[in-house]
Amino acid sequence: MPELEQAPATAADATKNANGNYFVRFTREQRYMHATLFTTFLGLAATGLPMRFSESFWARKFATGVGGFGAILFLHKLCAVVLTIAFLIHLKDVVQRGIVNREKGIFWGPTSMIPNWKDVKDLFGHTRWFLGLGPKPQFERYAYWEKFDYWAVFWGMVVIGFSGYAMWFAPFFAHFLPGWALNAVLVIHSEEALLAVLFIFSIHFVNTHLRPDSFPMDMVIFTGVESEEEFKHKRTKEYERMVAQGKQRSRLGIAPPLWLINFSKVVGYAALFVGLTLLVLTLTAYFS
Repeated sequence: MPELEQAPATAADATKNANGNYFVRFTREQRYMHATLFTTFLGLAATGLPMRFSESFWARKFATGVGGFGAILFLHKLCAVVLTIAFLIHLKDVVQRGIVNREKGIFWGPTSMIPNWKDVKDLFGHTRWFLGLGPKPQFERYAYWEKFDYWAVFWGMVVIGFSGYAMWFAPFFAHFLPGWALNAVLVIHSEEALLAVLFIFSIHFVNTHLRPDSFPMDMVIFTGVESEEEFKHKRTKEYERMVAQGKQRSRLGIAPPLWLINFSKVVGYAALFVGLTLLVLTLTAYFS
């Protein structure tokens, strides 16, 4: 949600960018948080879908390979706990920066993840551009679909997370929830999780990596930096604001080393492969 902490850079750093300037978009902590998020989500999907479609051939084969559905359930719960901890750490960071430290730009403005009127105009403007009826809108730090993805995580943590823990600790929740509610959480958890899987492995993958501007993969979430040319093209309004405020120097970063680029490609393509494979298996099981 909050504006990125601007990583300090020196003139010597800039000279290392043989192919031009690079600008910091994500800090190391944010990249680690995203890595935890997508790793645990892939783990939850890879263990939750076999339980959801336990009669499918591939689900039974997967269960046999990992030691049975009991082992799958254990791994599912482990991923859930790790994801919950990461989510709580993020909430603590937002509260600390936005409420305690009163940092500007956390809850409102061009650097906030909270939707504003510009996002509404960008949505309609983008639709008109898709239909060839107008120019392509120029985006700020976060585009409207990125904010939608961000808040979808909050929705998932509340609905999917609460229903999952209600099933896990049913005797505790039975003290203050009626019996019908405990039955309902099973349906809610299953259907909402299925919706999340379908959304992430289709819409999110396309918006982030498979659209023409980023195909075949947007590397910035792995490297943390993007070239000046890419910055100007994808986030024109943010670049113009940065130049107008004279903040180019404070946003300068270092060109990503070759090993990081190669490592990011391996991790990224592996995640895409796993996600798209799970998407195909899910659709096959759902409609069969």
